[in-house]
Amino acid sequence: MLYGRSAEMGALDEVIARARDGSGGAIVVRGEAGTGKTALLDAAAARGGGMRVLRTTGVEPESDLAFAALHQVLWPVIGALGALPEPQRLAVGAALGLEPGGAGDRFLVGAGVLSLLAEAAAPDGLICVIDDFQWIDRASADALLFAARRLGTERIAMLFAVRGDAPVKGVPRTVDVRGLPEPAADELLRERHGGLPDRVRRELVALTGGNPLALHEIAARLTPAQLAGDEPLPDPLPGGARLFGDQVAALSPEAGLVALIAAVEADLPLVLGAAERLAGGQAALAELEKSGLAEVRGAAVRFRHPLVRSAVLEAAAPADVRRVHAVLAELASDDRRAWHLAGAALGQDEQVAAALAAAAGRARERGGYGAAATALARAAELTPEPRVRAERLKDAAVAAWLGGRPGQAQSLLAEARERAGDDARLAMEIARLRGRFELNSGDASEAVRILSAGDTLDMLADAVEAASYVGDTKAIAELGRRAAAHPEGFLRDTVAGIGLTLAGDPEGPGLLRRALSRALPGALSRTGGPEDAAGHLWAAAAASYLGENDLANELAERAGRVARVSGMSGQLPVVLEFTATAERLAGRLARSQALSEEGLELAREAGYTNTVAAHLANLAAVAALRGEEELCARQAREALAIAIPHRVGMRAGVASYALALLDLCLGRYAAAHDRFTALVAAGPGAGHPTVVWRTTPDRIEAAVGAGDEEGARAALAAYERWSANAVTAESRALLARCRGLAESSDEAFAEALRLHTNPFEAARTALLLGERLRRTQRPGEARAHLRAALETFEQAGARPWARRAQDELRAAGEAGQTPPAGVLDVLTPQELRIAELVADGLSSKEIAARLFLSPRTVEYHLYKMYPKLGIGSRTDLARLVVLRKAPVSGGGKL
Repeated sequence: MLYGRSAEMGALDEVIARARDGSGGAIVVRGEAGTGKTALLDAAAARGGGMRVLRTTGVEPESDLAFAALHQVLWPVIGALGALPEPQRLAVGAALGLEPGGAGDRFLVGAGVLSLLAEAAAPDGLICVIDDFQWIDRASADALLFAARRLGTERIAMLFAVRGDAPVKGVPRTVDVRGLPEPAADELLRERHGGLPDRVRRELVALTGGNPLALHEIAARLTPAQLAGDEPLPDPLPGGARLFGDQVAALSPEAGLVALIAAVEADLPLVLGAAERLAGGQAALAELEKSGLAEVRGAAVRFRHPLVRSAVLEAAAPADVRRVHAVLAELASDDRRAWHLAGAALGQDEQVAAALAAAAGRARERGGYGAAATALARAAELTPEPRVRAERLKDAAVAAWLGGRPGQAQSLLAEARERAGDDARLAMEIARLRGRFELNSGDASEAVRILSAGDTLDMLADAVEAASYVGDTKAIAELGRRAAAHPEGFLRDTVAGIGLTLAGDPEGPGLLRRALSRALPGALSRTGGPEDAAGHLWAAAAASYLGENDLANELAERAGRVARVSGMSGQLPVVLEFTATAERLAGRLARSQALSEEGLELAREAGYTNTVAAHLANLAAVAALRGEEELCARQAREALAIAIPHRVGMRAGVASYALALLDLCLGRYAAAHDRFTALVAAGPGAGHPTVVWRTTPDRIEAAVGAGDEEGARAALAAYERWSANAVTAESRALLARCRGLAESSDEAFAEALRLHTNPFEAARTALLLGERLRRTQRPGEARAHLRAALETFEQAGARPWARRAQDELRAAGEAGQTPPAGVLDVLTPQELRIAELVADGLSSKEIAARLFLSPRTVEYHLYKMYPKLGIGSRTDLARLVVLRKAPVSGGGKL
């Protein structure tokens, strides 16, 4: 029975009721030991009606065993594993030891857990209870929290109970469970211990703070005279582990030893085996159970309360604890054996350290990077040889980084650096990792300094990448010159070509062109071009520095596709920076938004702070194109708050560009011109030359609109120099549009329209030409261009441009209404992505695997889409997507 917890139960009931109705959610029950968190969870789960209940409880002896808790919670529904998309099924299977380990992608494990819980929720919903979360192993915690953050359309309620201030990342809703109010505490004492004098009751409640466990346990141990108020209460009252100290001390030596075995190992066969060797075997275990301190539950020995375990360990001599661990190590295997060996170790021991390192390797292969980091850090402590110790610390840092714990990773790497000694190879590996960590989450200019110290091609490439993020062209040029000394190859040609191009060396563009010849379709198998997502991003960089923005976007999109079908191990949030940008530049605003929202969520989970800034900056630019002024300003401000102090000039430049673009979209030409001028003047860390180049067409439009014709011509001259090596049609189209603006040339506008391959940019050119024709008294010629531009802007959701085109049409004598929004415009960005993948022929399982969703979530979105669109099948949906992608009629390339 619960006392005085109606408010807490109300909060839990609400989460469960919403989940039952299809709006899943998670909630944290937080409080100190003994406040009744478990009782609340039990009561809430019992009130779920027909909802299924899955449960796991954190046990401190298993907190270092990767996926131990996940195994407990998922095992009852493991038969549904076959319903998952294959990548998720293999990842979850590997985590649970049912499949061989693979790439170890923790995002896939989390997505698979979500899918399996969604399957378990059919048909009546699911309550997933996670008790004592502070002791859940890290790998399980990561997977469960990944699922908890994505329950929006699932019939799942996840209830977490946690002691103290242990973090439950990403689950903001919390119920704080404190001591009982005095009336409820009085009721508890009356129900369980009969009538007590008022003075005794008040004193007990005051001294225990209303803690239910303390109230019950202390009252049960008081003498009749103390209960009657004839003798004073104990001073001080026992609290915490001392609540059970007397009961533990009362056990026989044999039962006490079994209690100690159970305190360091919960597995029943191992407990029995060790008890046979050290104590009285099953008889001693029976005595322990009879005391009420512990019980056998399934295949485990569980204490009545975690504080009992604390009391047992507090009473044990260190030598006895080591002896128990040693016996358990002889009986256990694999990871349990490794941790018991570590518990038995007295001083450094390479054999024990090697066993822990092997356990870390197994955890890593299954995606348990947090557990791997813990095991490797402990292995390093036990390693006697300094170089090997530093190596293990370095590996622990990598595991912590991939597990989304950048602070721990940096601390471990700092210790590895201190212990590397004079091992030059190891020191350089550590330096490269330091640089990568800084680039992803710290000061990008510091990353340049660290990485520039290396001479290997990989490290020089990393340094160029860091300098590119900063916008330090001088450093890029020098690093490119150094890279040119390495043997010819795709990466060498790209890195050297970028540096030499920026330095004005005529050899640079040739190297970039040669690198691209290896990267383009049909070349990969025969030229040793890029095979992973990072390689495709380097190819995109090569195209960008040649001035071929359209090809760079195509290669960035390819990088995103490669990342999704390969083992990502954390690189997807970074890849999505570039794919989302490519979608925005192509005018596919809804898709760009969806990719950046996904990347933002993953980057926050991974601890990639600078990638967070990248996605916020891109979202700000998307908001600008839609005319969402308040949203654009907020997202740009948040991006700049990260990018400026971290010296990430590329992302600071995009965020500043978003604000300038907003002014341009809304016709505030003078303000836009001022912002673009400031963007050009911004130095490394605050701006970026590539951002300046890519945004020059907008800058010229703002300058012309503000009446600065000289500034427009100067910008055109710079753009011509940058685009000198570009050969793609779209790059030449943008250059022609800039000439049309700066030189007031109808012929240049017409050439741009003939060359455009990007429908959105073609619409912008048509709008500018239509405006020019209308203002030079040629409204009949203007209307066709304006009409086609309006249709494209409406389809893209670029509302300010659409309003501008509509106003120009009216001024040109066309009084028609704004055309209706495209039929797919009613879809959310997530729904639109699913629709596009349906049109590509993917099944619900395949879509789920791509988007880290459950198949049931995909089906839910399809179910919601059909009535929105007035259709009834996937075929109808695919047809609408194909029609949406069809070229707009009229206006040449439009």
